[in-house]
Amino acid sequence: MTRKTVLASLVGVAGLVAVVATSSWRADASVGTEIRSSELPTHAALRAALTEARQVDNGGFDLDMWATVVDRDGIVRAVGFTGGDRGAQWPGSRVISAQKANTANAFSLPGLALATANLFSAVQPGASLFGLQFSNPVNTEVAYGGDAARFGQADDPMVGRRVGGVNVFGGGFGLYNAEGELIGAIGVSGDSSCADHNIAWRTRHLLELDYVPAGVSGDAQRPDNIVFDIGPAGSAGGFGHPHCGSDAQNESNIAGALPPVRTKA
Repeated sequence: MTRKTVLASLVGVAGLVAVVATSSWRADASVGTEIRSSELPTHAALRAALTEARQVDNGGFDLDMWATVVDRDGIVRAVGFTGGDRGAQWPGSRVISAQKANTANAFSLPGLALATANLFSAVQPGASLFGLQFSNPVNTEVAYGGDAARFGQADDPMVGRRVGGVNVFGGGFGLYNAEGELIGAIGVSGDSSCADHNIAWRTRHLLELDYVPAGVSGDAQRPDNIVFDIGPAGSAGGFGHPHCGSDAQNESNIAGALPPVRTKA
């Protein structure tokens, strides 16, 4: 066997090993993703929790809602609404709910949850995250493609695909399982952004995916809650969100009384 033949053989074996190793890694990663995705709510479970969450006083206009759930890879796993059909809630809120889910997933970490409401002040001109809202644009083909009759159904055209998008007002949260693992996120839209926040919070709680480790709200029982601290000089803590209606005190009271997050055993 010539030296050239031996070298060619070694290169071939090395390439084969690399392919096998890569394939194994991808298989393992895929299995891990599927395990976590299996903990996310089904379409029926999402719609039931969203409908129940809406029945409580959340402020806003008492409108029907959209919700989207994504997994940790940003892939849409479920889309639902509370009304009798897809036209019973703002049609534009379908994609907004998906943006919120993508945002909460993209900017939350295993040890730190950031709700979309926590990003409002940080993205304003001159603030530390200005421009974030223009990153990660929506994939318009995913967002608007497919048969509109399937919007909000178990086979919504967004399901199984990455929609992307960044939204920086209330209504998006990371989803943390009983082990404290970040497995995805939920986004809710259809009312004022403050009401969206409250309804999304309650929906997450009903789904028992609120084992939140830490956040920026300053409230240990509600670590990723909305923060109403914007004054003439801006947000005192840097993570504030504006009030949405004329009754600021009522909005603060509702948010302050949201169910505390669960604690990992």
